[in-house]
Amino acid sequence: MSLLSQEAWRGRRVFVTGHTGFKGSWLVAWLHRAGAEVFGYALAPDTTPNLFTAAGIEGLCKRSTIADVRDPAALEAALDDAAPEVVLHLAAQPLVRKSYAEPVATFETNVGGTVNLLEAVRKRARPCVVVVVTSDKVYANDGRIWGYRECDPLGGHDPYSASKAAAEVIVSSYRSSFFHPAKAPQHGVWLASGRAGNVIGGGDWSADRIVCDAARAFSKGEPLRLRNPGAVRPWQHVLDPLHGYLVLAEQMLRTPQPLWCDGWNFGPAPGTEATVGELSKRLASHWPGAKVVDAHDPNQPVEAGLLRISIDKALALLPWRPVWNVDRAIERTSRWYRRYYEAPDRSMLEACLEDIAVFEQDAKSSGGVK
Repeated sequence: MSLLSQEAWRGRRVFVTGHTGFKGSWLVAWLHRAGAEVFGYALAPDTTPNLFTAAGIEGLCKRSTIADVRDPAALEAALDDAAPEVVLHLAAQPLVRKSYAEPVATFETNVGGTVNLLEAVRKRARPCVVVVVTSDKVYANDGRIWGYRECDPLGGHDPYSASKAAAEVIVSSYRSSFFHPAKAPQHGVWLASGRAGNVIGGGDWSADRIVCDAARAFSKGEPLRLRNPGAVRPWQHVLDPLHGYLVLAEQMLRTPQPLWCDGWNFGPAPGTEATVGELSKRLASHWPGAKVVDAHDPNQPVEAGLLRISIDKALALLPWRPVWNVDRAIERTSRWYRRYYEAPDRSMLEACLEDIAVFEQDAKSSGGVK
C-alpha cells in the first residue's frame, strides 16, 4: 500500500513541469504508483545517461510534452490540455556553477518560467492546487550556524540562488495579487512553495553533483576529486522532499485552508548535516577500493560554505517528517548506482519502485527517521 493517500491521488490529474529531470522523474514514478494521471512538461534530458530514459518515465505519463517553460504559449496549451487538479512546478536550471556561466538563461528559466507557469494558471481560471518548488538556497546566506526559517530574508549571491529567491517573491506576489487564500472560494487556486536542496538518490547525472561524480569515478576505479570538501549541506534522499511536496499538496486538496498557502522547508532532521568530505567517505565505503582526494581550487566560483534549514514548521503543522537519515540515503543511493553500472542497458524503473516501496515501509514501521 502506498504511503500517499489513495483517495488524494488515484485518478487525479497532475501537471508536472520538469518531469524529465532527476527529481521530476522520481516524482512521476511515485505519482504513477499512487494511481495519478501525470502530464509532464519539460525540455528533453540534457545528460546521457539520464533517469528519464533509464527508468522509462515517459511511458508512465498520460502525456509527455517536450517544450520550454520560457515558451508561454506552449506552456498554456499543455496546461489547458492537462486540465490539472494539481500542478507541481519543478522545471528549472538547477546548478549553481552553471548559473555563473549562463546567468541570463538561469534567470529566464527560473524567474521567467515561474511567471509563465503562474500566468498560465491565472488565465486558465480553474480550481487547482499549485506547489512551486524552489530551493534551500533562497535565503540570504550570512553563514549562520542555525537553520534558516521560512520567515528569514530571501537573497542569493550567485545567479542560481538569486533566481530561486526571486521565484519565491513572484509566488508571494501572485498569491497576494491573484490567488489570495481568503478569496479562494472565488478563484479556486491554492498556491504554496516547497524549499529543499542537496538531494541525493539514484539516477542523477547532472554536472557538478557530488554523488553522481562519485558513482562515475568509483565505477571506473578512479578517485573522486573534491572541489569543496568542507562545505556543509543538508543532504537528504530525493524521496524525503518529494514526500513533503506531495503531503503539502494533499493538505490543500483535502483540507483547503490559508495556512497551507506559504513557503515550506523540507530538509533532514536537525543535526544530521554533513560536509562534502564526510558524505564522500561514506559513499566510498559502499564501493570496494574507492578513493577520495581533496582537489580544492581557491579560484573556483564561490559557493556557500555552510547551509542549514529549519524544518520546525513542517514538523509542527504537516503530517510529514524525514524518513531516511544520511547513512540510509547513501546506502540506497549507492545500491541504485551499483545496480545500474553492473548492467547499464536494463531498465531502472524496478530499482526506483523498490526504493519507493522501502521508503514507504520504513516510514510506516518507524514513524520517523530510519
